[in-house]
Amino acid sequence: MKKVTNNHFNCQKHLDYCVAQAKKTLEQLPQNEMIPRSIPPGNKHWNLVNFEDWTSGFWPGILWQLYEYTRDKSWKTKAEYYSNLLLPLSTRPAKDHDLGFQVFLSLGQGFRLSKKAKYKQALLKTANRLASLYNPKVGTILSWPGMVKKMNWPHNTIIDNMINLELLFWASSESRELSEIARQHAHTTMHNHFRKDNTCYHVVVYDPKNGNKIKGVTHQGYSDESMWARGQAWAIYGFTMTFRLTRDYQYLEFAQKVTDVYLDRLPKNGIPHWDFNVPNTSQEPLDASAAAITASALLELCGYVTDPKRAHYFKNQAVNMIQTLSTPSFQSCNNNPAFLMHSTGHYPLGSEIDYSIIYADYYYLEALIRLKKIQEGCLSFNTTDLN
Repeated sequence: MKKVTNNHFNCQKHLDYCVAQAKKTLEQLPQNEMIPRSIPPGNKHWNLVNFEDWTSGFWPGILWQLYEYTRDKSWKTKAEYYSNLLLPLSTRPAKDHDLGFQVFLSLGQGFRLSKKAKYKQALLKTANRLASLYNPKVGTILSWPGMVKKMNWPHNTIIDNMINLELLFWASSESRELSEIARQHAHTTMHNHFRKDNTCYHVVVYDPKNGNKIKGVTHQGYSDESMWARGQAWAIYGFTMTFRLTRDYQYLEFAQKVTDVYLDRLPKNGIPHWDFNVPNTSQEPLDASAAAITASALLELCGYVTDPKRAHYFKNQAVNMIQTLSTPSFQSCNNNPAFLMHSTGHYPLGSEIDYSIIYADYYYLEALIRLKKIQEGCLSFNTTDLN
């Protein structure tokens, strides 16, 4: 990857771009309780979902971040409206692991920035519902209950599930048991989810009775043994976050290992194809969402690494990714109201290929805000922010 030549990347310019694009989305959204998820190539309108969709937390999370950036209360009003749509998730049985994505990125951001008691109460209830999927014999949370019979995966855990641990760690102030569940999940995942070269399986299947690993497979990657780009990005982000919340250096060391293999195989422009092992890359779609997730994670990781050269390297790679994502080749601009184009959702299923996707926008915005704070010398990952 080429080195950064501009050490003064204009974060404010691109944050203001996100503000303008989000305004376009608000103007487009119907006056109902639907939430934007994705936009097909060549289309200008969002595909909408209800609050039960796994991506429902990203749009209110974006609105909270825009409020934090602008301090314009109109963004807060919109963020509260869309966050409130997700409150019923805290009172329903857990259907799958995605409760963390749905609730922590929306209500969690809301509580951090508004301190509303109803958000805290909903977060605590949701954490307990997420923990109900934990199997102590296995040591992980069951990700997809629906896949137990459908795919004959008796206890399945996906790498994406690492992101949901933040909700459990946060709620541990009320219940230490939740923290222990999160730690054990991270520990089990670290030891069972990765090959010798530190690339990760998308799914690991366990025997729920004795906890033994049965196999590693894929659901969204090219093959069972390939490195699905977004999956590796979730690993980088998840283990970096786990170090922040535990200060256990085995996770910091491991976060660097899973990062190195990603960066070593990354194309020069910093944007991966949807899977690193696809045979004909010239014909394969990219995944801007993997780049956005990784860039945001690296901006956190570089602040923990003690070796100055390593820290600079991780930051350098993150800035390169953000710079590429901020070019006309990837920003949606007048093509549609999203922030980014060229993400891949579920390639094997033929779903959301080369789309604008809401989670790519969320992590792109988060990366821009983190980089701006680094440039201003005020980035701090305070684990007490949500308490």
